[in-house]
Formats: sequence, structure tokens, C-alpha cells
Amino acid sequence: MNILLIGSGGREHALAWRLSQSPSCDKLFACPGNPGIDEVAELVAIDISDHATVADFCKANAIPFVVVGPEAPLVDGLGDSLRAAGIKVFGPNANAAVLEGSKGFVKDLCARENIPTAAYARHSEKMAALADLARFGVPVVIKADGLAAGKGVIIAETASEARDAIEHMFEGGFGDAGAEVVIEEFMTGEEVSFFAISDGTHVVPFGSAQDHKRVGDGDTGPNTGGMGAYSPAPIFTNTLEAEVMQRIIDPTVKAMARDGCSYSGVFFAGLMLTSEGPKLIEYNCRFGDPECQVLMMRFEGDLVELLLAAATDGGLANVNRPRLSDEYALTVVMAAKGYPGTPEKGGHIRIGNVGAARVFHAGTAVNDSQLVANGGRVLNITALGSSVTDAQAAAYAAVDAIDFPSGFCRRDIGWREVVRERSDAE
Repeated sequence: MNILLIGSGGREHALAWRLSQSPSCDKLFACPGNPGIDEVAELVAIDISDHATVADFCKANAIPFVVVGPEAPLVDGLGDSLRAAGIKVFGPNANAAVLEGSKGFVKDLCARENIPTAAYARHSEKMAALADLARFGVPVVIKADGLAAGKGVIIAETASEARDAIEHMFEGGFGDAGAEVVIEEFMTGEEVSFFAISDGTHVVPFGSAQDHKRVGDGDTGPNTGGMGAYSPAPIFTNTLEAEVMQRIIDPTVKAMARDGCSYSGVFFAGLMLTSEGPKLIEYNCRFGDPECQVLMMRFEGDLVELLLAAATDGGLANVNRPRLSDEYALTVVMAAKGYPGTPEKGGHIRIGNVGAARVFHAGTAVNDSQLVANGGRVLNITALGSSVTDAQAAAYAAVDAIDFPSGFCRRDIGWREVVRERSDAE
């Protein structure tokens, strides 16, 4: 089977790496891809906003299956257009991708279905939003309703910061994504990323991870798209997974199907483990980045078979439950100086001997035969280990084998679990 993968980041490189290993994959195409993906797929230049052109390319190259990596094409309806052309798609249609496309939609769904989440309010007018702040107290969470490349969430520690965040959003700080704002109660606890695969009727777990959003060591500095992650998250026990499936994921699948927007693809549930139990922070309609990288390192099996089953109505009933290795995976993001602000592009990169680790390309390009930085998050250095401590050591040994003078990384990815492991050993 020929397959087209949509996307160009580290998530897509990890997906391409696993998809290319499947005995079901005859040829893998990637649009637009990156230099790392180029090693396992044929890169093609197609305007993915032109859905008809994407469909025509698939037909011309006998491609019956498309895997969509990022969220924006899904929210834009690429899945709808390809399905209408008779092409199977891993990823939801636009009316289901609204789970990520509108944070307010998710909060309303949670309220209707009694899904545990933070108290909230939705506002489309700045003055009303400002007037509503007082009842939430501080800290408080201010979110742009729409897609903001993972950066539309501000945790305001003071009332002044909260007002500034609301004004920034309504004044276009996040473009159209901030046309509506969601104000949320601040939840206390530890965050976990949980993934599940759905065919619209059936849903199966696909592992947990914890990521590091802050740019600096010790979880300091501004939020980013993610500076590293590890999987599994030991704090997310089998008991908690069962509770999340029963109280959060399953009700969502049933509600979406009942409301005529059946969800096919991956659920990425951001969770807060509170003293009252796990609560939903938000949904994403694609694999996380960099969580996907650690999940793909641990995945055992035929990824094409699994994703194709999810793209088939009722298909998950006919495949084995996904299996992930018992080993831990940890990934470290190497970013370009200036990120998450304006990154310094063009810096030369030389990848040395990284041993058993894998280097997933996230924001790279080739210039005069030289690998260079071409984005904010540039490389994802990913390794396995029998513990988070071992995986961390292997990943940072690989980081130290990479010459990237204009890049930087956090040196403490996985620190919470490393501390717990050290405490358990004493």
C-alpha cells in the first residue's frame, strides 16, 4: 500500500519512521516532510490547503490512505475532502476536529456530559471577560479559543497579568484564535498526557507521557510547544487509566457520535491529576509533539495496520490492542536560540555518533549540503532505557554528540521521575 503522510515536524518524522517499517507500506510519501523524513519517504511539494490537489496526487500515485500529522489541516477539513474522494484518512473530519479547534466547544461538551474538568466561562467580548475575572481569583488560566500553535494558553499569577492576557488576545495577539476567550479555574496537580485511538465507535488506550512546556530548566520561563517528554508516566497508573477511559474518553466518543460528528483518529487528552481525581485540561486531535516521538519509540507492532483500522468504521474491533514496550523513552528538544520568541535560523548542525538513540528532525533544512536549523524546535533526541534515569542518560549522551552552536536544550527533562526513582532506590 502507498501512503501519504502530511506534516513536517518531529512528530511526523517519528510517524514516518514507524510507518516505513510496516510490511503493509509499499511506498511512503510525505508532504512537505523534512530532511530527516527524506531518509524514509519521498518528499512532495503540494499545497495542502488545496484539498483537490492533494486528492488528485493520491489518485495519480495510487495512494489509498493518508495520515495527517498536524491539527490545522484537520480543522480545515482535509479529512472530509479526502474521504469524499474515496481515500481513507487517519484523523478526524472538521466537525470532530473542533475538539482541538475550539476550547470552548470542549468545555461545553464536558458540562453536558458530566466530564470532570475545571470551572470555566466563555467570552466573545473583552469587557465582559474582564468583568468576569474577579470570580475566578488568581492564579487563573486564560485561553485563546482557537488554534494558536500550542501557545494560546496563559497562566496568570496576578489580576493584572490576567487582564493583560485578555486584552492581548482580543487585540489580535493570537490572530483569529483569540476572537473568543475561555477563562478557567486554575487546577492544582501534576499534568499527564494520555492518548487513545478511536474508529468512531471503539476506542483503545495508546499510552501516557509527561512533557515539559517551560523553556528553562526547573520548569522556568515562558511556555513553549514542548521542550521534551518521557513515556510512560509512572504516576499515571492502570487504575487512573481505567478511570479516565470510563469518565472522560468513552463519554466523549459516545457524545460525538450521538451528535453527528463521529471521531476517528487519536485523542490526545491533557489531564490534571488533582486531589479530586483526573480532570480534563483540553483535547488535541493529533499526536502530541514531542510526545509522539517517545510513543513511537515504544510502539511494538504494525502502525499502518492500527491507523488504517482506526480509519475504518468499526475497524478497531478486528485488530489487537496496541502494545508499547515496557521500556521508558525520553526525548530532548534541541531548539534554536531565541525560541520561543524569534528563533535564530541557519545555524549549522553536525550529528555525530548518537549510539542507539534516534534523532528526529523537527525544524531542519539542507543548505549547500549542510544541515541547518530552520525553525524554533529543531531536533528531538530520543532514547530508550530500563528507567527514566537510564533513558535520560542515554538521550543526553546523544545530545552531547551533536554540534549545534546556535542551539540549546533543557538539561533536566524527566527530572520529576528521576527524583522519584532516586527516592525509591534509597
